[in-house]
Amino acid sequence: MALFNVRVYGILFDESKRLLVSDEFIRGQFYTKLPGGGLEIGEGTRDCLAREFKEETGLTVTVGKHLYTTDFFQISAFNNKDQIISIYYEVIAKDLSGLYTKTAAFDFSPEQIADPTKEAEVFRWIDWEVLSEDTMSLPIDKVVIKLLKQNS
Repeated sequence: MALFNVRVYGILFDESKRLLVSDEFIRGQFYTKLPGGGLEIGEGTRDCLAREFKEETGLTVTVGKHLYTTDFFQISAFNNKDQIISIYYEVIAKDLSGLYTKTAAFDFSPEQIADPTKEAEVFRWIDWEVLSEDTMSLPIDKVVIKLLKQNS
């Protein structure tokens, strides 16, 4: 049975115009994506994004303007029976001091990636000047980055 999988992601820039990305190890594969996650039953998209940011990064964010919603068919990279609908918002964090980030892509400890059935996540900042759609692993994230760069 095919399902819709609604995902909500945030675009967070720091004062230096660096974008926060999530490097993830999922099912033995490495992905660079935007922070966010799945909408839960009974939850609005903005509440979902605020919850996901708190859970994943520890940051309290304000969800700002809507930036993009998927406008093409996209099958899930993780379940070929699900159609992905992704919604992207600008997010603002007043205090980034508690956010732990890495400087290199996929900078996991050996323990984090020892078991391919487990998942791991680390965060890093990407400078605007080097940011491109090729930075991202997932197709919808690529579209969003391309739009951001075109509209800047």
